[in-house]
Amino acid sequence: MKADIDYLKEEFYRIYGDREREPVLFYSPGRVNLIGEHTDYNAGYVFPCALDFGTYLLLRLSAGQEIRMNSLNFPGEVVVPIALNYMPIPKSWTNYPVGVINEFARKGIRAPAMEMLFMGDIPNGAGLSSSASIEMATAVAMNEMTSSGLEMMEMVKMGQKAENGFVGMNCGIMDQFAVGFGKKDHAINLNCDTLDYRYAPLNLGDRKLIITNTNKRRGLTDSKYNERRSECDKAVELISIHRPVRNLSELTVNDLWMLDSYIPDPVVRKRAKHVITENGRTLDAIKALENNDIELLGKLMNESHDSLCTDYEVTGHELDTLVYEGRKLPGVIGTRMTGAGFGGCTVSIVESKHADTFITRLGEIYTVKTGLVADFYVPGIGDGARKI
Repeated sequence: MKADIDYLKEEFYRIYGDREREPVLFYSPGRVNLIGEHTDYNAGYVFPCALDFGTYLLLRLSAGQEIRMNSLNFPGEVVVPIALNYMPIPKSWTNYPVGVINEFARKGIRAPAMEMLFMGDIPNGAGLSSSASIEMATAVAMNEMTSSGLEMMEMVKMGQKAENGFVGMNCGIMDQFAVGFGKKDHAINLNCDTLDYRYAPLNLGDRKLIITNTNKRRGLTDSKYNERRSECDKAVELISIHRPVRNLSELTVNDLWMLDSYIPDPVVRKRAKHVITENGRTLDAIKALENNDIELLGKLMNESHDSLCTDYEVTGHELDTLVYEGRKLPGVIGTRMTGAGFGGCTVSIVESKHADTFITRLGEIYTVKTGLVADFYVPGIGDGARKI
């Protein structure tokens, strides 16, 4: 956690007044996915970890029948009347917390009157789960302030439902799960079908994890994410005519022949191929990390990006520039896009002695080729959402 808590409190008092009543502080991290992209909503395997930067929420109960929401990242106050059923506000960041509050209401848990101040140090729209971070901060806070006693797994599911049904983004469960169940210095091996999971120590030795932000702005709902999901559903529909199958992750690389045989649309075939091969790569990557074979993990990360570029077609000029130019630099073990794509971030494993050169040279090359300035982060791996 990197925020200045005293500064946050001063801002809270500046907005809401009454220094005699201290607010409660909650924190929820961002996440990066090492490998397993666009597999979560296909009931496959993913391998994310929580980061040591995220969303801070200061909250205080108040009088009346409304929830006041402010953010240090977005201008203006939003006042939400307490209700049994909430409605989205077009293009408002408050749909993420209000969506979660709505999920509590659907369980019969009424929100109290509250004053809320959010502050995030996750770049918005960068593919590092700023939305899930806000959702899980809100869920943990609501659970605490209403003494509801909900388990983290239940709150993770509520966060996903909020994003699917309230925000309108048909994401899988990986983001909320990684943010909720994050563990310091560990990645999470998650089966998105059964929600079985186990932690794997993330020991990179003399290598660093580097996240690079393209700074190409994009919103998830504008990024053809929902279109890709529908294409995968179409693939399942066509294959299931010939063989019972619930999702693409039930298939392996030995089943790739089915795509040519059962799916006439070449675009849908490519989407299915990515999901099936990416699921296999993710399982291999998990084994590689458990065997401390970082070179193999890097190779699989490279293959993942190639598939996301050619078969799933969610990368674009900016991400491809960072990845393919980055691979030419010394000490790069593996690099790939992470998140939904069409902008956002890459995640790279780089030998520590070459990390500074990687950041400097890739930044220069990227600006020349795209006209944009990339941001680089060397994150720690942190714990999940909680009260502080």
